Amino acid sequence: MKRGESGLSLVLGMAKPSGMTSHDVVGRVRRALGERRVGHTGTLDPLASGVLPVCVGSATRLSPYLTAEDKRYEVAVAFGAATDTDDAEGEVIRTGEVPARLYDEAFAARFVAGLVGPSRQLPPVYSAIKVNGRKACDEARRGNVIAIEPRDIEVYGAKLLSIDEEGPGGGLRWSAAFHVSKGTYIRALARDMGRDLGCPAHVDALVRTASGALELADCVSLEALEGLGARAALDPVRLLGLRFAYLDEAAERAVSNGAPLPADALALCERSRRSALAELCACTSGVMDSPTAPEAGERVALIARNRLLALYELDQQAARFKPCCVFQGGISRGAGA
Repeated sequence: MKRGESGLSLVLGMAKPSGMTSHDVVGRVRRALGERRVGHTGTLDPLASGVLPVCVGSATRLSPYLTAEDKRYEVAVAFGAATDTDDAEGEVIRTGEVPARLYDEAFAARFVAGLVGPSRQLPPVYSAIKVNGRKACDEARRGNVIAIEPRDIEVYGAKLLSIDEEGPGGGLRWSAAFHVSKGTYIRALARDMGRDLGCPAHVDALVRTASGALELADCVSLEALEGLGARAALDPVRLLGLRFAYLDEAAERAVSNGAPLPADALALCERSRRSALAELCACTSGVMDSPTAPEAGERVALIARNRLLALYELDQQAARFKPCCVFQGGISRGAGA
């Protein structure tokens, strides 16, 4: 085994604290587990806290498949000032009087609920988006503003939680919960709320409460990880949300070598309920035989000896499942498996 390799292959849900970068969290995980191959999926700003999926060891190859299509947040939007970063960590670039109607809870609730639906959003200047190989945030710190194109986003759900008329600095804050599509910037959402309300605004506090199937309740703190180690591992099959199949010894050998499988060779299963423990074995009540045939291009998870061994995709024309990614030795499905 190479230096800096622990032999671990697992997925963690980290509860990122505010004030740390996502890269800082990765560094702490590396030290806690003695493994240099660690990566996160879905960057959180330093100001933000909450759900940060982290892959360890050979499970880092799973990262592209764990980029959730939807995320949930709770945010405090402060009115009366705009900043260059669209959050409380930036420099104030504009101030304005807060209109009286923004203190009306009924008005605020209607406005927030009205944000549901598809729209075009211009990402913040300080973002990790790359244009011609250059990160927008890096260029902004150098004083260079690069052109960022608006992108399609969707707000699936939006609810006002409370109004605080005496927030930090004595200003008005709206606290709200959002369920949004991949690629949505909550900082940009707050900025645009201020624009539409005629009052500059920025994010004062932000918590990511879920990333796909990974919820904050599934996550552990950095301090807890140091005590738990590999026992903090989560089931990647559940997080992927794919249908799955259990392999016998012959199929396991074939899949380990990246061999294709006949379309009718896999008996697909699915979850009958959402549960962290639902897929530990085929006999659990949380797993049921899937009633429908696989679809063209469908990706499935393959399990052997209770480890995620591979992701395969159906080539319908060839009537075969072909490998997308094979994980030599497999990825842990958690300490209870």
